[in-house]
Amino acid sequence: MHPEVLQEHIRKMKEHTCKPWGVNVPLMYPEIDRLMQILKDEQVPIVFTSAGSPKKYTSFLHDFGAKVAHVVSSSKFAVKCEEAGVDAIVAEGFEAGGHDGREESTTLTLIPQVSAAIHTPLIAAGGIASGRAIAAAFALGAEGVQVGTAFALAQESSAHDNFKQRCLQLSEGDTFMVLKKIAPTRVIKNAFYERVAEAESRGADVDELREILGKGRAKLGIFEGDLTEGELEIGQIASAIKEVKPASQIIREMVDEYNRTIAHTSAMVMDN
Repeated sequence: MHPEVLQEHIRKMKEHTCKPWGVNVPLMYPEIDRLMQILKDEQVPIVFTSAGSPKKYTSFLHDFGAKVAHVVSSSKFAVKCEEAGVDAIVAEGFEAGGHDGREESTTLTLIPQVSAAIHTPLIAAGGIASGRAIAAAFALGAEGVQVGTAFALAQESSAHDNFKQRCLQLSEGDTFMVLKKIAPTRVIKNAFYERVAEAESRGADVDELREILGKGRAKLGIFEGDLTEGELEIGQIASAIKEVKPASQIIREMVDEYNRTIAHTSAMVMDN
């Protein structure tokens, strides 16, 4: 979001809920200092940062009372987050949509290793869109989960309907990692993807890839619905989602399935 749009949405949140809420800010974004000032001016209670060093803004955010969580893709970076004093760490496997880590560690592999390396509360992300996945994340050592794809395709999501409907048609293996020389990104195959893949296969340098990427490519695909030239970022778990649902229904179904999974697992342990 541009700064003015971010501020507009923050104020809408304030008007509509007294429940906990927060803002996600990738630190590589342009105008980052201005965005951070808006968070301070609006007294945003929780901030999730990613794609950059947690050292740069954690103290700034703490100074006005915000809780800070930072997204990582390895145990090494998780330890650096702990050293920077963040309040929680999000360990994200490369099943996730959008920008992922260069390590290509899966959530199943990543969570227990990060859990063993830190003492800070751990949030699991990447491929989580069901109660069973939540139970698995907790079993691996996470205290919470971050769910992206399921809510990107929710009824309330501001993503374009063209994008949502395209995602509902995906099968297993229909998302791909590209742009590893810039920032590894999981996307759906389309004409834009094909140009990037062709360039990468012949060894294109960073400058050429940046030229192909241009500006606003994700906005073009996700929010404006251009399925040909847009960057269609979504997680692997999209192939398991076949219906646009209200966010409240998604949450209820995940919680119900989580409770059933825990009960079933407990019964299996007792039986053995």
